[in-house]
Amino acid sequence: MTRQPVMYNDFVLVGPKSDPAMVAGGKDIVAALRKVKSGASPFVSRGDRSGTHMAELALWKTAGIDIANEKGPWYRDTGQGMGPALNAASSMNGYILTDRATWIAFKNRGDLAILIEGDKRLFNQYGVILVNPEKHKHVKKDLSQAFIDWIISADGQKAIADYRIGGEQLFFPNANDKGA
Repeated sequence: MTRQPVMYNDFVLVGPKSDPAMVAGGKDIVAALRKVKSGASPFVSRGDRSGTHMAELALWKTAGIDIANEKGPWYRDTGQGMGPALNAASSMNGYILTDRATWIAFKNRGDLAILIEGDKRLFNQYGVILVNPEKHKHVKKDLSQAFIDWIISADGQKAIADYRIGGEQLFFPNANDKGA
């Protein structure tokens, strides 16, 4: 089974407008995470082994921080999805890594704002893979393949490009980018 690129967006570091870690306005996510840790500013993690959580862990590692051993009371592992994690960050005025699409759709922002964006390390690629029906007999291969064929088709890619919330595009189609 081969992976097909479908679309992308990006991750952003969201945090309190008061910005106690003083990271706002920069584009360097690694420097921002170092400041968050050094200031012991509240940071909320999904902690759920999702793609976003794995991206966050990789960024901590790139920052030279072994978060498993260096997290303290400032680091809150929610073990929940993006919505509940954003709610936790909003309620405690904490920092959090989120994908831009979820942030755009999120309504309970409280005093949070996007503080770091634009770092190439925040690129967030989405893809699709047909589950191997030989290993998983319950898979409806024909229906699954029909979905894949549509989502990477011109019509599917247009639907992705046209999907907006509040006039903002959430995802950018790239099914034809074989390097994605």
